[in-house]
Amino acid sequence: MTEFSFSCTGVRTDAYAAGPTLVFRLRITASEGTRVHALALRCQIRVEPARRGYGDEEAEALADLFGERSRWGSSLNPVQFVQVSVMVPGFTGETETDLVVPCTYDTDIAATRYLRALSGGEVPLLMLFSGTAFTGAGGFHVEPVPWDREAAHRMPVKVWEEMIEQHFPGCGWIRLPRASVDALLAYRSRHALPSWQATVESLLDAVGENAAEERTP
Repeated sequence: MTEFSFSCTGVRTDAYAAGPTLVFRLRITASEGTRVHALALRCQIRVEPARRGYGDEEAEALADLFGERSRWGSSLNPVQFVQVSVMVPGFTGETETDLVVPCTYDTDIAATRYLRALSGGEVPLLMLFSGTAFTGAGGFHVEPVPWDREAAHRMPVKVWEEMIEQHFPGCGWIRLPRASVDALLAYRSRHALPSWQATVESLLDAVGENAAEERTP
């Protein structure tokens, strides 16, 4: 069996991608002298929130994911980020390749909510590898990449922020059921509101006024 090891040497945003995309640089090492004809690699990336500290504002923003800070001893569990695949060209000994990771800004997804809550520092990631290797000096041997191969990486929060700002400058988005979107559209039409922002602000103002009336004796 060929012995494989993996490490992540850095991460950057893809400035030319149609949507938010991170590019992780992987270094892959095989047993000395082993000829790898190709490597069909799968990678699961997850966030390990217990591996960093948090300020009070961050802790407040993370309450909907992990609860109050007093509960974090049992609730600060790993968060699934993404699963991606890459075909690595042939190499002998060691090579480097890009792992392209399309990202979402959907606030229903736990990883996105986690990343939005961070005000700086680094994101503790764990990359778990598996796949199939085609090896052999005089022919092809098919070998699995062991399931215990992994690599830790600390991604700067600013890399995520730069990527999101590139595609959604100053904005975010929320996924809603079609019935809710239709109801919002009807409300916007009835009140002749010029934009979705004005529609949401009008609803928030109405809620604030109702709350104030309820508090009035």
